[in-house]
Amino acid sequence: MSNKDLLDNIKKLREMTGVGFKDCKVALDETKGDIEKSIEFLRKKGIAKASKKMSRTASEGLALVKEEDGQISIIEINSETDFVAKNQDFIQFCKELSEINFSSKGDLNKLNDTKMLNGSLVKDNLVNLIAKIGEKITIRRTNFFDNSKGSNYFYVHSAIEKNIGKIISVVKLEGIVKGTKDEIGAKIAMHIAASNPLAIDKNGINKTIVDKELEIIKAEITNSGKPVEMAEKISKGKLSKFLNDNSLLNQVWIMDPKKKVADILKENSSEKEIKVLDFIKYKVGEGV
Repeated sequence: MSNKDLLDNIKKLREMTGVGFKDCKVALDETKGDIEKSIEFLRKKGIAKASKKMSRTASEGLALVKEEDGQISIIEINSETDFVAKNQDFIQFCKELSEINFSSKGDLNKLNDTKMLNGSLVKDNLVNLIAKIGEKITIRRTNFFDNSKGSNYFYVHSAIEKNIGKIISVVKLEGIVKGTKDEIGAKIAMHIAASNPLAIDKNGINKTIVDKELEIIKAEITNSGKPVEMAEKISKGKLSKFLNDNSLLNQVWIMDPKKKVADILKENSSEKEIKVLDFIKYKVGEGV
């Protein structure tokens, strides 16, 4: 590594960690110039500031979707502030990542080790962007929907540009011949974005979530002073409502409160029943 490259890397590492020149140089020497490994090295050494920027919360950013030949990829890239999410360098970085994510079929490890148009790896460009902008930036999550066993549809809520926004949902449906009932696929994706289901049906909701909800319901009933003999019956009713409200097929259809999603699928089925095989919703920063 040339002296110029070493000095550039020391500058980047200091920007990211807040650690002094000498410690950054030692870390880079130990890791042969690898920025990520240098951060890990400094953290293991217990240097207090070693994760200064990387420990901050990145809950803003963008979600991007790409569709081609019936296949869909989705990616979320986070920043600390919405100001950075509107930065053109950040947006261009995200757009190129979306293209790479599609080619990588949603494999985050493969994406990080892919060369970008400037010849550098994604993970190295990420470090450079963090150093340039001065905020924590993370590639949070990715998904890929292939075109086997169904048709894929997506919805972008309040898109800032084509296929870029803060909320994106994707759904895979079986029983639709592509091009015949696409509007239903798009509407189901829109419903998912609006109603935030946890699973396709009741049985798909994580048991840990169900148990926690039941615990909260029982505590609420107990604290309200209701008789013990009523508690079991009330808790069953409340839990049933929770399961219905959070399972896609049992949710009230956003475009007609007299119907459920299951009814809409049934109404639009013809020779073959329309079924939801899979779905995902990204809301930027949710759960961070």
